Amino acid sequence: MMTNLFSSFDPSSSLLIPMNWLSTILGLSFLPTMFWLIPSRFNLIWNKITETLHNEFKTLIGNNSIKGATLIFISLFSIIVYNNFLGLFPYIFTSTSHLILTLTLALPLWFSFMTYGWINNTINMFAHLVPQGTPPILMPFMVCIETISNIIRPGTLAVRLAANMIAGHLLMTLLGNTGPSLSLMLINILIITQILLLVLESAVAIIQSYVFAVLSTLYSSEVN
Repeated sequence: MMTNLFSSFDPSSSLLIPMNWLSTILGLSFLPTMFWLIPSRFNLIWNKITETLHNEFKTLIGNNSIKGATLIFISLFSIIVYNNFLGLFPYIFTSTSHLILTLTLALPLWFSFMTYGWINNTINMFAHLVPQGTPPILMPFMVCIETISNIIRPGTLAVRLAANMIAGHLLMTLLGNTGPSLSLMLINILIITQILLLVLESAVAIIQSYVFAVLSTLYSSEVN
């Protein structure tokens, strides 16, 4: 039994054993169907999505990027969108609402970009600390501001994804808990509201996955 409202976001809140993290790999169980029926509708749709993402990420990274670099960000988008959608089902823990998972995705990416940039493109990385056209008197302050904004990038990536996943689920939980005390007419309105919120959360699941992947791509393009 839940002790408070935020227990649903605790991975150890299951009744018997803490199996909530298994939802992270549940998305893999949906993948084999596309290999048995080729070309299935799911396979055609997913190929179209990945092709569109590949073209967009390739434009963002630039022509100097390593071949196949976009596959990293397409895989990142796929992992996040799977987990976001799985969290919309009842009794499945949304692993992307936990900072452990989001930071695990954001920190290694940011650290690898920074390591590559400072080792191979040191002058370019120093140039990013001072925006073009900055007055000389403001240059020390701009270096401090740009350094801080660069350091907090993995934190903003992780918190943005986790906070958006928690916010929608929390709103649906709050509205759902008011159901037993409402009249029949208000319950009908509540059901319609919950359906609309579910549609909104489905859109948020895709948008946040896309935002995470695009921002990671933009961060990688700065170190080239």
